[in-house]
Amino acid sequence: MGKELIIWIWIIVYVVFFFLFSFHTLSTLILTRTTNGGRQRQTNLSHSPQHLHSPLRTSRFRHLHSSRLRSVPHSLTPFSFSLISLIDHNLPLDADIGVMSGAALLIRENLKISPLQEEILVGTLNVFSLIGSLASGKTSDCIGRRYTIVLASFTFLLGALLMGLAPSFAYILCGRMVAGIGVGYALMIAPLYTAELSPAMTRGFLTSLPEVFITVGILLGYIINYSLTSLSQHIAWRLMLGLAGLPAIAIALGVIAMPESPCWLVMKGRIPHAKRVLQRISTTPEEAELRLHEITKAAGPNPDNWRGQGVWKDLLIRPTRPIRRMLVTAIGINFFMQASGNDAVIYYCPEVFRATGIHSKKQLFGVNVIMGIAKSSFVLLSALYLDRFGRRPLLLLGTFGMAVSLSSLGLGSRILEESTSKPLWAVVLSIVAVCADVSFFSIGLGPITWVYSSEIFPSRLRAQGSSLVISVNRLVSGVVSMTFLTISEKITFAGMFFVLAGIMVVATGFFYVFMPETKGKTLEEMETLFEDNDNNRYEKKETEMDAP
Repeated sequence: MGKELIIWIWIIVYVVFFFLFSFHTLSTLILTRTTNGGRQRQTNLSHSPQHLHSPLRTSRFRHLHSSRLRSVPHSLTPFSFSLISLIDHNLPLDADIGVMSGAALLIRENLKISPLQEEILVGTLNVFSLIGSLASGKTSDCIGRRYTIVLASFTFLLGALLMGLAPSFAYILCGRMVAGIGVGYALMIAPLYTAELSPAMTRGFLTSLPEVFITVGILLGYIINYSLTSLSQHIAWRLMLGLAGLPAIAIALGVIAMPESPCWLVMKGRIPHAKRVLQRISTTPEEAELRLHEITKAAGPNPDNWRGQGVWKDLLIRPTRPIRRMLVTAIGINFFMQASGNDAVIYYCPEVFRATGIHSKKQLFGVNVIMGIAKSSFVLLSALYLDRFGRRPLLLLGTFGMAVSLSSLGLGSRILEESTSKPLWAVVLSIVAVCADVSFFSIGLGPITWVYSSEIFPSRLRAQGSSLVISVNRLVSGVVSMTFLTISEKITFAGMFFVLAGIMVVATGFFYVFMPETKGKTLEEMETLFEDNDNNRYEKKETEMDAP
């Protein structure tokens, strides 16, 4: 009892420290960067006359003017803290990933299920989240972003209750199907809602926060698993799965106090309401007016009573050149995010390390906790510097680092698979490589996928475009989760990790060729950015010049 009490005290202290540190760092980051960075870049522009003549650069100048408006002493409004505290709309997924990695091990032993059934159990949530992802775009365009979040929360809560009270494998499966639909809704709407409320200079940080909360939730799930291992198996896994639904209640209640997306309000023709929201979330009346003008212009003429008609035609049947490039880039980053195998590594980490010779449940779950601490630390670091260094450099660093880490993990696993003595250095190498893999994922693909997917599409296509690419994300996640153990049995865990390393090498090349930098761009400037390759090359050069 004393050990469990110490663990729960540690959880509370860690969470409180994490949130206080995030809030303090965010306020310092925004105040410093918008004041100094905006003034510095504005000065640079004033000394470059030719910079003002290109249409793209004129657009850039307008954005920097809006950044200057934001560089006031009180640039972090009280609303920002409310936004941060409620941005964890992805907590349902993070709680599930964290607890399922341990619960699957206990369910397998308690209900005597096969490895194939375990794969189906884990992957079902990801496959059914595809339904929520596909439906979320149309739903959010019809009922609004806020009520879509409420719908996602209660759907996941219902699924968590079914899993926690399940008397058999079939009932757990049904619960994961229902929870998966809620997760699909949440994964699309969280970054989209955040991006539409955030100013351009801090959009990367704020939109990456759902991934931060996913990572912290995974860590808390690991710690909960570790603290419940002393209970009997049939009680422990039910508590693990049932408790994952608690955050959904807080999210559903809290989001009611949040404002609706001004982009959605403008598309519905509710301009006065959108103006009031922008005045609430902006730091000056001038900034609110400027953002309203940009959103109204991007929405096009006659937005009243818009219901999303013609969106799929513009996205898939007759896309313009910029839209086509947006789709290729967004689908690519979502594909590689899940093809990296990160979710599978997290879900099946106990199985991987059991194969290395670690058999104690306490030790297996302890390795998970170490991995969770590394993952949560690096995702916060990435979020803090995403708007400073840009999306592209961090993504390239992350994917290349994952390729090296997965190769090291494959090497360590191969040595342990072929050795009967299980050398300690190979075990340590495997643990370090796993921690490095999830850390590099948290630097690059983890947060940047959500940021990029939610910010590059024009306003009238944003919900459906995000819905489409997140659906690809969930489909690939489901396939990887439901085949990871089967493929590993055929080619060994080491072989699987070498394959994943090769995929990350391909991903690095893809991002280098196709991904333009979006740092500092307003949502309304994205279509110009994707117009042609010359503009993309200009953006890369400008990013290099701006980098410290």
